[in-house]
Amino acid sequence: MNSEFVQAITLLGKEKGINPEILFQAVEEAVVSAYKKNYDSSQPVRVVLNKETGEFHVYEQRKVVEEVVRPHEEISLAQAQVINPDYVVGDIVEQEVFPKDFSRVAVMNAKQIITQRIREAERNIVYDKFVGREDDIVTGIVQRVERGTVFVELGSTVGILTANEQIPGERYASHDRMKFYIVEVKKTGKGPQIMLSRTHPGLLKRLFELQVPEIHDGVVEIKSVAREAGMRSKIAVYSNDPKVDPVGACVGHKGLRVQAVVDELRGEKIDIVKYNDDPATYVSNALSPAQVVRADADEAEKICRIVVPDFQLSLAIGKEGQNARLAAKLTGWKIDIKSQSQADAAAAPAKEDGEEQ
Repeated sequence: MNSEFVQAITLLGKEKGINPEILFQAVEEAVVSAYKKNYDSSQPVRVVLNKETGEFHVYEQRKVVEEVVRPHEEISLAQAQVINPDYVVGDIVEQEVFPKDFSRVAVMNAKQIITQRIREAERNIVYDKFVGREDDIVTGIVQRVERGTVFVELGSTVGILTANEQIPGERYASHDRMKFYIVEVKKTGKGPQIMLSRTHPGLLKRLFELQVPEIHDGVVEIKSVAREAGMRSKIAVYSNDPKVDPVGACVGHKGLRVQAVVDELRGEKIDIVKYNDDPATYVSNALSPAQVVRADADEAEKICRIVVPDFQLSLAIGKEGQNARLAAKLTGWKIDIKSQSQADAAAAPAKEDGEEQ
């Protein structure tokens, strides 16, 4: 090995973003491996690489013992003290060896191990980069679709979007650029595995954080998110500043902010509702766009009984119960919805019983 080899390793480390010390260590390990393989030796050896000249020195190691049992690994105290009188039992004696025609073999072995180390280091760099971004969003480009699984290019690596994390009916064409939610980052033998989602409620939350500066600054908070991906979502927001309308901030001027989120989610409908500490008010808001006549919250059973105008009953419940279902998921309360006439009819017998008494 020579100084050019050392310079090449240093430049390679900088180019790949890998600490050159990792590569130099790999070279030393490669020389050890090459020596043992080339000379069919199981004896412990240590290699010292000069990081300026590229020269390396190989030292055989033997342990000082009273009685030698394994000659390749041990040396008697008497023999050790011939080399240096200060040696005692338990010390390690190192003697430099000068194997002939060894440099070429060592270099070849070093190249293989360095290549392997670079791959490992690159995988670790990617893993470290993404493991801290779990529960965050990332912009990716659809690379290909295989057997229902979408592979997404994320710059230095590829993310995986499985079928159950895809929005129903959404198409993923090659080179499509879109945003994904990072669900999990796994460390595997083949490198980091980045699991993505387009259906996770966290994607909706992060998209609003990108579009609404008031959320990023902490003025407006997202209290809860309920989502049926590809169809409809509800988001509850609260303002820490009485002068700032949280719903208006999320909608934006002429609806531009919410529309940007809708466009990213390919037309998914989004209801933005105002959070309230009072459960009855909060549930009433969550049933938007339906108007609520009366709301009674039962804290013990955590159920909220809602009365709406007759003509808005179907709106409050929603198609196949979707509006009521999302409102319940958003608030964490069970919701019992009745029309005004149903509520009046239920109250009438009770009233008559009271009059008869």
